[in-house]
Amino acid sequence: MRNRDLSFWIFLTPVLLGLGLVVIIPLLYGFYYSFTNWNGLSATEFLGFANYIDLFKEEEFRASLWFTIKFAVVSVILLNFLGLGLALLVTQGLKSSNFLRTIFFMPNLIGGLILGFIWQFIFVSAFSSIGDLLGIEALKGWLSNTETGFWGLIILNCWQWAGYIMIIYIAYLENIPKDLLEAAEIDGANSFQRFKNIIFPLVAPAFTVSMFLTVSHSFKIYDQNLSLTGGGPFNSTQMVAMEIYKTAFNENQMAFAQAKGVVFLILVAAVALTQVYYNKKREVEM
Repeated sequence: MRNRDLSFWIFLTPVLLGLGLVVIIPLLYGFYYSFTNWNGLSATEFLGFANYIDLFKEEEFRASLWFTIKFAVVSVILLNFLGLGLALLVTQGLKSSNFLRTIFFMPNLIGGLILGFIWQFIFVSAFSSIGDLLGIEALKGWLSNTETGFWGLIILNCWQWAGYIMIIYIAYLENIPKDLLEAAEIDGANSFQRFKNIIFPLVAPAFTVSMFLTVSHSFKIYDQNLSLTGGGPFNSTQMVAMEIYKTAFNENQMAFAQAKGVVFLILVAAVALTQVYYNKKREVEM
């Protein structure tokens, strides 16, 4: 038993050390610096809650926060709907199911910056050419206004992440007992009834995991935002991660940016943990 305990801690120590040095200690330092006038090198004055008061007065931060919340809500709904839909499609015993799984998952293997530039070309050049050819003005200038720029980011995010969420749902769908579905079918339950009363309740744990991943990912997007719209036009599609980066490295307000980062961390953690709590309760009830 002692040898087992010792080996356990020997293997765990590097992980704990890395977690402490890379995550915990920087987090504590960052939290402290958010109360100071830190310039990236040193902090000469303790300001208390001044940075936090100023950030809620800043219109640009409030606008980016509201845009990020809208983006996260729409992304989470669409990603889980698409992920579950694709998972149901590729678990129907089709001959091409393995090929389809590969195709649907492949966009997740491409980096966010590259995807952003690919879709920027599609939205700016391809859509514009199709619009000219068909005479559809709505297809022109997709990234030049806030509304279509918002949906451009949504399309990019769903295209990249739907296949990843699909894999999570597949793992639970393939564990559903076939005899349970066959019994329901014999009893006269149609496809919708089987999905509503059997399939969806049994994949509820997958829904909890997928919700957590999509919520945390959607709030923290930076690279796709940078490469697709750059926050334009006039910062109207700028998300919080980009706004914090600009505050820190373009405006050189490190402490102010750190205060924004702390508020952002609290918001994302609160939303993610709240949805996990309520989804877990629903799993128990089911």
